[in-house]
Amino acid sequence: MDEGYFSAAPPGAPEDSIAIRILIVDDHPVVRHGLRSLLEVQEGWQVIDEAADGLEALEKADRLTPDVILLDVSMPKMNGLEACRLLKKAVPASEILIVTQHDSPQMMREALEAGARGYVVKSNAGRDLLTAVEAVHQHKPFTVAGTALKASSTTKV
Repeated sequence: MDEGYFSAAPPGAPEDSIAIRILIVDDHPVVRHGLRSLLEVQEGWQVIDEAADGLEALEKADRLTPDVILLDVSMPKMNGLEACRLLKKAVPASEILIVTQHDSPQMMREALEAGARGYVVKSNAGRDLLTAVEAVHQHKPFTVAGTALKASSTTKV
């Protein structure tokens, strides 16, 4: 296993650059392309592969062991919540960021309970995605989700 990507910065990169290996999982090719475009402009960040459903995500994550997995909820063959549960067992070192159209406090709760570290609504991805990836890569939660955030901030734990 190449241990170089565990360092704070890849060889020759600026000190404040962090290497992050990312797997994108979404059933829509245009969404995968858009997410890739947003992510690959970051110094040292690498989209190592893409998957179109939960089953393909499991196979690729097990083989590639990404640092961060961007995971949609609504997909064919295996939905993102079930995939999240299985991915956390198969590749526990990988952090999972749910990127979904569902701006719902219930869905966010279910995703976090399934093992996701963060939750981003697709309509906010342009604003929140990079910060969310950095946060989950550092094992910190990220849950800005419009309505979901408002509801979770008023919920008593």
